[in-house]
Amino acid sequence: MKKNKNLIYILIVLAALVIVNAISSSVYGRFDLTKDKRYTLSDATNTIIDHIDSPLIIDVFLEGEFPSEFRLLQTETKQIIEEFHLKTSNIRVNYIDPIEDESTREQIIDELTRSGLEPYINTDNSTGKVTQEIIFPWAFASYRDQTVKIPLLKRSITQNLSDQINNSVQGLEYVFADAFNKLVNSKSKTIAVLKGNGELADLNIADFLQTAQSYYKIAPFTLDSVATNPQGTLDKLKQYDLVVVAKPTQAFSEEEKLVLDQYTMRGGKSLWLTESVIMDEDSLRNATNSSVSIMRDLNLNDFFFKYGVRVNPSLVKDLYSAPIMLAIGEGSQAQLQPIQWQYAPLASSNQKHPITKNLELVRFDFASPIDTLKNSIDKTILLQSSPKSRLEGVPTSISLNDVTKSPDESLYNSGPQNLAVLLEGEFTSVYDQRVLPFKVKNFQSKSAPTKMVVISDGDVIKNDVRQRRPLELGVDYRGFLYGNKEFLLNTVNYLLDDTGLINIRAKEISVAYLDEDKIKEESSTWQLLNIALPLALLAVFGLAFNFFRKKKYT
Repeated sequence: MKKNKNLIYILIVLAALVIVNAISSSVYGRFDLTKDKRYTLSDATNTIIDHIDSPLIIDVFLEGEFPSEFRLLQTETKQIIEEFHLKTSNIRVNYIDPIEDESTREQIIDELTRSGLEPYINTDNSTGKVTQEIIFPWAFASYRDQTVKIPLLKRSITQNLSDQINNSVQGLEYVFADAFNKLVNSKSKTIAVLKGNGELADLNIADFLQTAQSYYKIAPFTLDSVATNPQGTLDKLKQYDLVVVAKPTQAFSEEEKLVLDQYTMRGGKSLWLTESVIMDEDSLRNATNSSVSIMRDLNLNDFFFKYGVRVNPSLVKDLYSAPIMLAIGEGSQAQLQPIQWQYAPLASSNQKHPITKNLELVRFDFASPIDTLKNSIDKTILLQSSPKSRLEGVPTSISLNDVTKSPDESLYNSGPQNLAVLLEGEFTSVYDQRVLPFKVKNFQSKSAPTKMVVISDGDVIKNDVRQRRPLELGVDYRGFLYGNKEFLLNTVNYLLDDTGLINIRAKEISVAYLDEDKIKEESSTWQLLNIALPLALLAVFGLAFNFFRKKKYT
């Protein structure tokens, strides 16, 4: 009887194991126990992945033997792709080492570089011998007949490699989700680039337009017709989701302002790159190398004042600034040299906001300070100059000949100055309880919830032009890439994003690194400890074993 009971118990256990094994093979689950939830995809990413209905191929070129920092990026990249795999079987991945075959290495490097995948040259002198490695921290994503490139490394001219890798790991989900969004979702939002008030020419904003075109439909829009048909102009403008005003130089009429005001009242978003001082670098390239800064009146003071900001008619000078190239010397001995230019502040970003989180420094040229005024609108400072700033009123004579003089640091005591501000909320019309310049159908004194960004320098969006061809926005003569393009693109994405995709940039992931200096200092100690300690323990164990053995048997 007892044997039968034991047999029954054994059979029950075996049956239970079979059932559990069958369930576990058909049902897969995993739990993200990390504190920062680094392996939990956001709702916006999941929504995009749910729309993938045919094979999406990812080619990752971050493969091979790398330094420890890049191995971390490699591991995290594979991990995030595995999370995508769990959501859909339509995502397929190829891990490729582009320089594995020495016979085709040079050809492949050349092809990838011409495709826009700039390699990272890693220089290592830790062993006393300088070695260089070529690394391609990039990926391609292909869907149907489209392909986009994905930067896996977020480069920076101000951070060391560990910080760059840390920022890159934090942004992995966003760069992949952003690429998937370009491929999977059709363009639905529209941008009007305002013309007619002396704004920058298309050639000067070509790189920004080309980048934004991969996300949105873009078209020029002129306010010239306001003079003859203001209501019709407003009706046409309402068809756009965002208005971009890039460095206007001619004053706006009251009719034009009312059109823009009522566009805002109806929920339209806007990006203003405006200036209150007439001065730019080209004005100084003359026989005297000098010019006088004067006030620029665009007739927008009451416009911005009502919304909660004021662009002051003065210039921000900053000790933490970008250089300018000047010919130093006389005649044939003159040479171009970079000289620090206090009128070109390098603005730091608000690390708590998704627009500017982990953003490289943004270069300004002759920027003005922005004051925020008290009203019901929520205001977020996006960019500021450094604490070593000073304000210079107008009119003021400015000369390139003064750049070689050492600045008096004691005068740079005005503190950080606001250079870019985000406004969010329900705006009150500029023409509330005022006589309207023309009769508007269904005039609105209060807006629907909307957003606006005001930047106090139009040159933030301006790319250089060489031989009638636009250069990349934010790249200077040394090849350094400032954060101008990424900032503007993030701004537009934030203003138009109704999926929450841009908010992924705010995700915090903590990456712990070993202290390289401490490793070098204590390497001998730890090597000795790792070798000597096991041998010492083994010797102690052997002696103790023999001692107790002899004691027991003698």
